[in-house]
Amino acid sequence: MSLAVVAPIRSRPLLESPQDIADFEQDLLSAFVLARAAAGIADETISGDVDALMEVRGWCGRPLWELIPTDLDRFFGEDQRRLATLTKVRKAHALATYFEFLEVRHQADIHAATGVLVQCPVDEINRPRGKTNMRVRIPPPAADVDRLFAGWRDDLHSARKYAPSVRNYTACRLASLIGPRVSELCLLEVHDIRWDLGTFGKVLLRGKGSRGQKKERLVPLINGSRELLEWWLQGPRWEFDGHLDEPGAPLFPSERRDPGGRCKRVSTSAIRGAMAERHLPRWSGRATPHALRHFAASDLYAQGMNVVAIQELLGHRWINTTMIYVHVNKTHIEDAWTSAGQRAASRFTG
Repeated sequence: MSLAVVAPIRSRPLLESPQDIADFEQDLLSAFVLARAAAGIADETISGDVDALMEVRGWCGRPLWELIPTDLDRFFGEDQRRLATLTKVRKAHALATYFEFLEVRHQADIHAATGVLVQCPVDEINRPRGKTNMRVRIPPPAADVDRLFAGWRDDLHSARKYAPSVRNYTACRLASLIGPRVSELCLLEVHDIRWDLGTFGKVLLRGKGSRGQKKERLVPLINGSRELLEWWLQGPRWEFDGHLDEPGAPLFPSERRDPGGRCKRVSTSAIRGAMAERHLPRWSGRATPHALRHFAASDLYAQGMNVVAIQELLGHRWINTTMIYVHVNKTHIEDAWTSAGQRAASRFTG
């Protein structure tokens, strides 16, 4: 990430105009970014911290140095109440780190310029409880996933209901290739497939944010996903209805129909339930569409895709979340151990 020029902060008079305050805020934030970069913190982590700080700044509508604990009580207790615990913990950590920086480096400057004595608004009472590391989910090995879908596909023509069986197969296979969420699979429409975009074509994935806002992203049809969807749309999808060219036609339909005879969207429970009894007995109770999302991330990382690209593919806001998904294939510890052994051996043979 690029760093802004850090202007001198000391010896400022009391701030008077909104522009003076904005400039001072920018100077402090730039100094914080530079200090974190000097400490060796990854650019993605710094960027995530800055995003959290800017979110709180936008919520409170005034400089962060004016925040007090009761402000954070309302922020986490009301505005952020429905968010995942891990998300709140990360935001609290970013705030606490920033205020530690302000107190250690610029307490006197802020007091001289604003008359405010900086106090960290995150304390032991309102600090969101939880660990910053999620439980590691180890996805099935590639051989097991290949066995799952090979057996599943062989069983399709003997299935009691071919159409829903092949639909569930296709949706779950897509999850294993490019990692869409099951909710995103259910919202897909036929016209969301844009064969003409990019090198492989792309699919528009839709989801809902933490407070109901719509979130969209274009995902390239890599890793065999284009071939899978071509096969689905040229054949099995027609088992449901013939309305594929109409606006809003679901890519993965339900057997239920609307008054006009068109199929409705499949439910998330239908796709999740399809994973219950398949060709992975060792993964009983753990073979879920979300496990396939973890598998897609780990498999693409093992193939050489960088973490930032995988973060964009999966639609993660925080790079740390993506790192949890690909953790099982990281080899930096093994590489360091091997390198250390080689250096030790060279000392003895030299």
